[in-house]
Amino acid sequence: MAPVKQLSLPLENAEGESEMGNPVEPKSTFCSSLIDRVLERNNLLRALKQVRRNKGAPGIDGMSVDDLLDHLKQYWPQIRQQLIDGSYKPKPVRRVEIPKPDGRKRKLGIPTVLDRFIQQAIAQVLQEEWDADFHDQSYGFRPNRNAHQAMRYAQNTVRQGYSWAVDCDLEAFFDGVNHDLLMEQLKAKHQDRQLLRLINRYLKAGIQINGVTQTSTEGVPQGGPLSPVLSNIVLNQLDWELERREHRFVRYADDFVVFVKSREAGERVMKGLQRYIGDSLRLKVNTQKSAVDRPWKRTFLGFTFSQ
Repeated sequence: MAPVKQLSLPLENAEGESEMGNPVEPKSTFCSSLIDRVLERNNLLRALKQVRRNKGAPGIDGMSVDDLLDHLKQYWPQIRQQLIDGSYKPKPVRRVEIPKPDGRKRKLGIPTVLDRFIQQAIAQVLQEEWDADFHDQSYGFRPNRNAHQAMRYAQNTVRQGYSWAVDCDLEAFFDGVNHDLLMEQLKAKHQDRQLLRLINRYLKAGIQINGVTQTSTEGVPQGGPLSPVLSNIVLNQLDWELERREHRFVRYADDFVVFVKSREAGERVMKGLQRYIGDSLRLKVNTQKSAVDRPWKRTFLGFTFSQ
Protein backbone atom coordinates (compact mmCIF):
# COMPACT_ATOMS: atom_id res chain seq x y z
CA MET A 1 0.00 0.00 0.00
CA ALA A 2 1.37 3.41 -0.93
CA PRO A 3 2.00 6.05 1.70
CA VAL A 4 -0.36 9.01 2.10
CA LYS A 5 1.56 11.44 -0.02
CA GLN A 6 -0.32 14.61 0.87
CA LEU A 7 -0.04 14.03 4.62
CA SER A 8 3.47 12.63 4.48
CA LEU A 9 2.41 10.02 7.03
CA PRO A 10 2.73 6.27 6.37
CA LEU A 11 -0.42 4.23 6.68
CA GLU A 12 -0.34 1.98 9.72
CA ASN A 13 -1.57 -1.50 10.48
CA ALA A 14 -3.56 -2.48 13.57
CA GLU A 15 -0.38 -2.62 15.67
CA GLY A 16 0.52 0.96 14.77
CA GLU A 17 3.44 -0.08 12.55
CA SER A 18 4.00 1.35 9.10
CA GLU A 19 2.67 -0.92 6.39
CA MET A 20 5.50 0.36 4.23
CA GLY A 21 8.06 -0.82 6.76
CA ASN A 22 9.81 2.56 6.68
CA PRO A 23 11.11 3.96 9.97
CA VAL A 24 9.73 7.26 11.18
CA GLU A 25 11.95 10.08 10.04
CA PRO A 26 14.01 11.66 12.83
CA LYS A 27 12.74 14.91 14.23
CA SER A 28 14.11 17.99 12.50
CA THR A 29 16.82 19.80 14.42
CA PHE A 30 15.60 23.16 13.16
CA CYS A 31 12.30 24.61 12.03
CA SER A 32 11.76 28.22 11.02
CA SER A 33 8.67 28.58 13.22
CA LEU A 34 6.55 26.78 15.76
CA ILE A 35 3.84 26.13 13.17
CA ASP A 36 6.49 24.32 11.12
CA ARG A 37 7.23 22.12 14.11
CA VAL A 38 3.53 21.46 14.63
CA LEU A 39 3.21 20.35 11.00
CA GLU A 40 6.44 18.36 10.95
CA ARG A 41 5.92 14.74 9.88
CA ASN A 42 7.17 13.07 13.03
CA ASN A 43 5.10 15.37 15.25
CA LEU A 44 1.96 14.65 13.20
CA LEU A 45 2.59 10.91 13.42
CA ARG A 46 2.85 11.11 17.20
CA ALA A 47 -0.34 13.17 17.36
CA LEU A 48 -2.24 10.75 15.12
CA LYS A 49 -1.18 7.74 17.20
CA GLN A 50 -2.11 9.49 20.45
CA VAL A 51 -5.58 10.49 19.23
CA ARG A 52 -6.24 6.97 17.98
CA ARG A 53 -4.98 5.53 21.26
CA ASN A 54 -7.20 7.82 23.33
CA LYS A 55 -10.28 7.03 21.21
CA GLY A 56 -13.13 9.10 22.66
CA ALA A 57 -16.56 10.19 21.47
CA PRO A 58 -17.21 12.17 18.26
CA GLY A 59 -17.52 15.94 18.31
CA ILE A 60 -20.31 18.00 16.76
CA ASP A 61 -19.61 16.69 13.24
CA GLY A 62 -20.13 13.05 14.24
CA MET A 63 -16.78 11.90 12.85
CA SER A 64 -15.29 8.96 14.77
CA VAL A 65 -11.63 8.31 15.49
CA ASP A 66 -11.73 5.41 13.03
CA ASP A 67 -12.74 7.82 10.25
CA LEU A 68 -9.91 10.28 10.88
CA LEU A 69 -7.22 8.73 8.68
CA ASP A 70 -9.46 8.51 5.61
CA HIS A 71 -10.51 12.12 6.18
CA LEU A 72 -6.87 13.24 6.35
CA LYS A 73 -6.01 11.30 3.19
CA GLN A 74 -8.67 13.21 1.30
CA TYR A 75 -8.50 16.70 2.80
CA TRP A 76 -5.08 17.17 4.43
CA PRO A 77 -3.56 19.39 1.67
CA GLN A 78 -6.37 21.94 2.12
CA ILE A 79 -6.29 21.69 5.93
CA ARG A 80 -2.52 22.11 6.03
CA GLN A 81 -2.67 25.18 3.79
CA GLN A 82 -5.36 26.71 6.00
CA LEU A 83 -3.19 26.13 9.07
CA ILE A 84 -0.25 27.81 7.33
CA ASP A 85 -2.09 30.83 5.95
CA GLY A 86 -4.16 31.35 9.12
CA SER A 87 -7.58 30.71 7.64
CA TYR A 88 -8.33 27.47 9.54
CA LYS A 89 -11.31 27.79 11.89
CA PRO A 90 -11.84 25.16 14.60
CA LYS A 91 -15.34 23.88 15.18
CA PRO A 92 -17.13 24.45 18.51
CA VAL A 93 -16.73 21.76 21.17
CA ARG A 94 -19.63 19.55 22.18
CA ARG A 95 -20.53 20.09 25.85
CA VAL A 96 -21.22 17.03 28.01
CA GLU A 97 -21.56 16.79 31.79
CA ILE A 98 -20.01 13.99 33.83
CA PRO A 99 -21.33 13.29 37.37
CA LYS A 100 -18.83 13.88 40.20
CA PRO A 101 -18.72 11.97 43.51
CA ASP A 102 -20.01 14.99 45.43
CA GLY A 103 -23.16 15.15 43.30
CA ARG A 104 -22.04 18.03 41.13
CA LYS A 105 -21.23 17.69 37.45
CA ARG A 106 -17.95 18.18 35.63
CA LYS A 107 -18.31 20.02 32.33
CA LEU A 108 -16.33 18.52 29.45
CA GLY A 109 -15.89 19.95 25.98
CA ILE A 110 -15.39 17.36 23.24
CA PRO A 111 -13.67 18.76 20.12
CA THR A 112 -14.10 17.14 16.72
CA VAL A 113 -11.64 14.35 15.99
CA LEU A 114 -9.84 16.54 13.45
CA ASP A 115 -9.46 19.33 16.00
CA ARG A 116 -8.24 16.80 18.58
CA PHE A 117 -5.54 15.76 16.11
CA ILE A 118 -4.45 19.36 15.49
CA GLN A 119 -4.63 20.25 19.19
CA GLN A 120 -2.50 17.22 20.06
CA ALA A 121 0.13 18.29 17.51
CA ILE A 122 0.17 21.81 19.02
CA ALA A 123 0.25 20.49 22.60
CA GLN A 124 3.31 18.33 21.91
CA VAL A 125 5.28 21.33 20.65
CA LEU A 126 4.15 23.59 23.51
CA GLN A 127 5.07 20.89 26.03
CA GLU A 128 8.59 20.69 24.58
CA GLU A 129 8.90 24.47 24.66
CA TRP A 130 7.55 25.03 28.18
CA ASP A 131 8.45 22.00 30.26
CA ALA A 132 11.86 23.32 31.26
CA ASP A 133 10.19 26.53 32.49
CA PHE A 134 7.72 24.71 34.73
CA HIS A 135 8.38 24.47 38.47
CA ASP A 136 9.70 21.24 39.99
CA GLN A 137 6.67 21.01 42.28
CA SER A 138 4.26 20.92 39.34
CA TYR A 139 3.37 17.27 38.70
CA GLY A 140 0.24 17.22 36.55
CA PHE A 141 0.16 16.63 32.77
CA ARG A 142 3.95 16.47 32.44
CA PRO A 143 6.17 13.69 31.10
CA ASN A 144 7.62 11.32 33.71
CA ARG A 145 5.57 12.91 36.51
CA ASN A 146 2.51 11.60 38.30
CA ALA A 147 0.23 11.94 41.31
CA HIS A 148 2.22 9.44 43.41
CA GLN A 149 5.34 11.59 43.08
CA ALA A 150 3.32 14.62 44.18
CA MET A 151 2.08 12.72 47.24
CA ARG A 152 5.58 11.56 48.17
CA TYR A 153 6.80 15.15 48.08
CA ALA A 154 3.85 16.22 50.22
CA GLN A 155 4.47 13.44 52.76
CA ASN A 156 8.15 14.34 53.07
CA THR A 157 7.26 18.00 53.55
CA VAL A 158 4.82 17.17 56.38
CA ARG A 159 7.45 14.98 58.07
CA GLN A 160 9.84 17.94 58.05
CA GLY A 161 7.50 19.84 60.37
CA TYR A 162 5.23 21.63 57.90
CA SER A 163 2.20 20.13 59.58
CA TRP A 164 -0.47 22.64 58.50
CA ALA A 165 -2.00 22.58 55.04
CA VAL A 166 -3.34 25.58 53.13
CA ASP A 167 -5.71 23.68 50.87
CA CYS A 168 -6.80 26.18 48.22
CA ASP A 169 -9.48 25.15 45.71
CA LEU A 170 -9.82 27.09 42.46
CA GLU A 171 -13.46 27.56 41.56
CA ALA A 172 -14.31 26.16 38.08
CA PHE A 173 -10.70 26.69 37.01
CA PHE A 174 -10.88 25.27 33.48
CA ASP A 175 -14.03 27.30 32.76
CA GLY A 176 -12.62 30.50 34.25
CA VAL A 177 -9.18 30.92 32.64
CA ASN A 178 -8.78 34.47 31.36
CA HIS A 179 -8.00 34.37 27.64
CA ASP A 180 -6.18 37.70 27.54
CA LEU A 181 -3.79 36.77 30.37
CA LEU A 182 -3.10 33.36 28.81
CA MET A 183 -2.34 34.88 25.42
CA GLU A 184 -0.05 37.46 27.06
CA GLN A 185 1.95 34.64 28.65
CA LEU A 186 2.21 32.83 25.32
CA LYS A 187 3.22 36.00 23.44
CA ALA A 188 5.92 36.75 26.02
CA LYS A 189 7.65 33.50 25.05
CA HIS A 190 6.63 32.92 21.42
CA GLN A 191 6.72 35.24 18.41
CA ASP A 192 5.00 32.87 15.97
CA ARG A 193 1.85 34.81 15.05
CA GLN A 194 0.38 31.93 13.05
CA LEU A 195 0.43 29.52 15.99
CA LEU A 196 -0.72 32.17 18.47
CA ARG A 197 -3.65 33.03 16.21
CA LEU A 198 -4.58 29.36 15.95
CA ILE A 199 -4.44 28.83 19.73
CA ASN A 200 -6.58 31.93 20.25
CA ARG A 201 -9.15 30.57 17.80
CA TYR A 202 -9.29 27.30 19.72
CA LEU A 203 -9.94 29.27 22.92
CA LYS A 204 -12.79 31.15 21.26
CA ALA A 205 -14.19 28.30 19.12
CA GLY A 206 -17.43 28.21 21.09
CA ILE A 207 -19.43 25.54 22.91
CA GLN A 208 -22.39 23.67 21.49
CA ILE A 209 -25.07 22.65 24.00
CA ASN A 210 -28.10 20.73 22.71
CA GLY A 211 -27.41 21.94 19.20
CA VAL A 212 -27.07 25.61 20.17
CA THR A 213 -23.63 27.23 19.88
CA GLN A 214 -22.54 29.67 22.57
CA THR A 215 -19.53 31.96 22.42
CA SER A 216 -16.57 31.19 24.69
CA THR A 217 -15.06 34.33 26.19
CA GLU A 218 -13.07 32.56 28.90
CA GLY A 219 -11.90 29.10 29.89
CA VAL A 220 -10.02 26.17 28.37
CA PRO A 221 -12.60 23.36 28.07
CA GLN A 222 -11.65 20.09 29.72
CA GLY A 223 -11.65 17.32 27.15
CA GLY A 224 -9.28 18.71 24.51
CA PRO A 225 -5.59 17.71 24.25
CA LEU A 226 -4.51 21.36 24.36
CA SER A 227 -6.14 22.22 27.69
CA PRO A 228 -3.70 20.41 30.03
CA VAL A 229 -0.57 22.20 28.80
CA LEU A 230 -2.41 25.54 28.64
CA SER A 231 -3.56 25.07 32.25
CA ASN A 232 0.03 24.50 33.33
CA ILE A 233 1.12 27.64 31.48
CA VAL A 234 -1.56 29.66 33.30
CA LEU A 235 -0.65 28.31 36.75
CA ASN A 236 3.11 28.39 36.19
CA GLN A 237 2.92 32.05 37.22
CA LEU A 238 1.36 30.96 40.53
CA ASP A 239 4.08 28.35 41.10
CA TRP A 240 6.91 30.83 40.75
CA GLU A 241 5.10 33.38 42.93
CA LEU A 242 4.89 30.73 45.67
CA GLU A 243 8.61 30.07 45.14
CA ARG A 244 9.34 33.80 45.42
CA ARG A 245 7.48 33.85 48.73
CA GLU A 246 9.56 30.83 49.86
CA HIS A 247 6.53 28.59 50.40
CA ARG A 248 6.59 24.81 50.43
CA PHE A 249 3.88 23.60 48.06
CA VAL A 250 2.84 20.91 45.62
CA ARG A 251 0.58 21.30 42.59
CA TYR A 252 -1.12 18.81 40.28
CA ALA A 253 -3.06 20.65 37.55
CA ASP A 254 -5.50 22.95 39.39
CA ASP A 255 -5.12 21.11 42.74
CA PHE A 256 -2.45 22.57 45.01
CA VAL A 257 -1.56 22.69 48.69
CA VAL A 258 0.84 25.00 50.55
CA PHE A 259 2.44 23.59 53.72
CA VAL A 260 3.29 25.78 56.70
CA LYS A 261 4.23 25.25 60.37
CA SER A 262 1.34 26.93 62.19
CA ARG A 263 -2.32 27.79 61.79
CA GLU A 264 -1.52 31.49 62.06
CA ALA A 265 0.93 31.26 59.16
CA GLY A 266 -1.62 29.28 57.20
CA GLU A 267 -4.31 31.94 57.66
CA ARG A 268 -1.92 34.64 56.44
CA VAL A 269 -0.95 32.55 53.42
CA MET A 270 -4.59 31.85 52.55
CA LYS A 271 -5.48 35.55 52.57
CA GLY A 272 -2.44 36.37 50.45
CA LEU A 273 -3.30 33.63 47.97
CA GLN A 274 -6.88 34.80 47.62
CA ARG A 275 -5.68 38.32 46.79
CA TYR A 276 -3.01 37.15 44.36
CA ILE A 277 -5.21 34.64 42.54
CA GLY A 278 -7.99 37.20 42.17
CA ASP A 279 -5.85 40.19 41.20
CA SER A 280 -3.08 38.60 39.13
CA LEU A 281 -4.69 35.48 37.66
CA ARG A 282 -8.30 36.76 37.62
CA LEU A 283 -9.49 33.46 39.03
CA LYS A 284 -11.67 32.73 42.04
CA VAL A 285 -10.92 30.73 45.17
CA ASN A 286 -13.77 28.51 46.31
CA THR A 287 -13.92 29.55 49.97
CA GLN A 288 -16.36 26.75 50.86
CA LYS A 289 -13.95 24.01 49.72
CA SER A 290 -10.71 25.76 50.77
CA ALA A 291 -9.38 25.56 54.32
CA VAL A 292 -6.39 25.79 56.62
CA ASP A 293 -6.20 22.52 58.53
CA ARG A 294 -4.04 19.57 59.47
CA PRO A 295 -2.97 17.57 56.40
CA TRP A 296 -4.50 14.37 57.78
CA LYS A 297 -7.89 16.10 57.83
CA ARG A 298 -7.73 17.02 54.14
CA THR A 299 -7.70 15.05 50.89
CA PHE A 300 -5.27 15.65 48.03
CA LEU A 301 -5.64 13.96 44.62
CA GLY A 302 -7.95 11.41 46.23
CA PHE A 303 -5.37 10.48 48.89
CA THR A 304 -5.48 11.14 52.61
CA PHE A 305 -2.52 11.71 54.91
CA SER A 306 -1.94 9.69 58.03
CA GLN A 307 -0.89 11.29 61.30
